[in-house]
Amino acid sequence: MAMARRRVLALASQLLHRRRLPDPRFLSSAAAGALDRLGSPPFARSAASRNPAPPSPWDRFGGQKRTMFIQTQSTPNPQSLMFHPGKPVMEVGSSDFPNARTAMTSPLAKALFAIEGVTRVFFGSDFVTVTKSDETSWDYLKPEVFAAIMDFYSSGQPLFLDANTAAAKDTAIHEDDSEIVAMIKELLETRIRPAVQDDGGDIEYRGFDPETGIVKLQMQGACSGCPSSAVTLKSGIENMLMHYVPEVKGVEQEFDGDEEAELATQTE
Repeated sequence: MAMARRRVLALASQLLHRRRLPDPRFLSSAAAGALDRLGSPPFARSAASRNPAPPSPWDRFGGQKRTMFIQTQSTPNPQSLMFHPGKPVMEVGSSDFPNARTAMTSPLAKALFAIEGVTRVFFGSDFVTVTKSDETSWDYLKPEVFAAIMDFYSSGQPLFLDANTAAAKDTAIHEDDSEIVAMIKELLETRIRPAVQDDGGDIEYRGFDPETGIVKLQMQGACSGCPSSAVTLKSGIENMLMHYVPEVKGVEQEFDGDEEAELATQTE
């Protein structure tokens, strides 16, 4: 009897130290059934299935995954953001799309304007600048723009449906240009344009009036509608042109028809 008692005590000690579940053979039928249910769904689910990961913003694109690395860069205009696809965008010059109507010549620009909240698109040498409305959040737009750019580069489509619609070099010097106009164009191309493009935009030469000495320019991309564009135009560009070309007396910004209408609406 003493030996049997020691064996029972030893077995009990082992069970306490190992913290094993009791053998179903020594349980009632009801307790054994409860133990079996613990080993079956839904109790046997893994931690990942019990706590599923939050849905990814890419799920609404049919499970599309990123196949290229796109970087973003802020601009002085809080409503504009630069997207660098890591590939060349414009081989020569730049192209500005102030509205959806002008984007019909480019599959990429058309796809970007199809995103709700996009108000302007601009192509630079190695970046795409997207401008949004005040009411739209970048948290919503970024994944949509990423997907549109990736779809375009994976499709193999040309940037422009007609190669002749690509932006012409507005600062190209022609034989009939005067010496003053040639100097203005050279300054715009070599000194001013690179700095403006670093901010996600561009500046286009629209003409020079020799009688008044006024140079007409158009701000494009992120620079169009930027709160600091007027300061850039007057304090930076105007001062530089007047310094190097004494015949220049001032600089004026020229707007397209749609931009003039929008500006008139804002002032009213």
